[in-house]
Amino acid sequence: MFRFGKEILFQNVSLIRRFKLNQPQNKLTNRLYSSSYEGDGKTKVKVLNNDPDMGLMVNSFSELGFRLNNKFSVVGPMVIFPRTVLSWNVNSVDDINEHSLRLLLALDPKLELLIIGTGDKEVTPELTNAILSIVKPYGIRIELLKTDVACTTFNFMNAESRFIAAALIPPKKLKFNDMDLLAVAERQKQLYGPDEHTIKITS
Repeated sequence: MFRFGKEILFQNVSLIRRFKLNQPQNKLTNRLYSSSYEGDGKTKVKVLNNDPDMGLMVNSFSELGFRLNNKFSVVGPMVIFPRTVLSWNVNSVDDINEHSLRLLLALDPKLELLIIGTGDKEVTPELTNAILSIVKPYGIRIELLKTDVACTTFNFMNAESRFIAAALIPPKKLKFNDMDLLAVAERQKQLYGPDEHTIKITS
């Protein structure tokens, strides 16, 4: 059985070799593909939040508010535009009504998209329908998301130079993962030096 499997493998290898030898080589196509990339061969990553030409973006958030890419912090809920940020006078999604959205609905030209960050509250069909009934007569598209996803969505849409706004409510409670805790421990070590109570593991 093993030998039979080996023979099939050898047959397949010889077929592949013959197939490659019989294939016509298209040198023009190869040349076009190789010259289509003019870079230095290295992959480059561009952090959108570090580019001031991209406009305002949300770098981070907490229970207290938001930190923007221009080093400013906003305490509490906010409405952020590509070049402007305003404080938003709501405490929770229950306070979102036509009065609290009046400025966003009165803009001319109207927004392409309004992103609403609901804090850590789940987006339910009832909540979506309630806010949609307020915004629909004005012809503005809305997107209801949890605040962490809403911040990311706003940043990407803003980087595409779209006329959008995000009305964001900070979450009541943050969820941490292991990477967050590790980053905090590393930052504390940088600020205050190594802790003598930390157990050092040596191999």
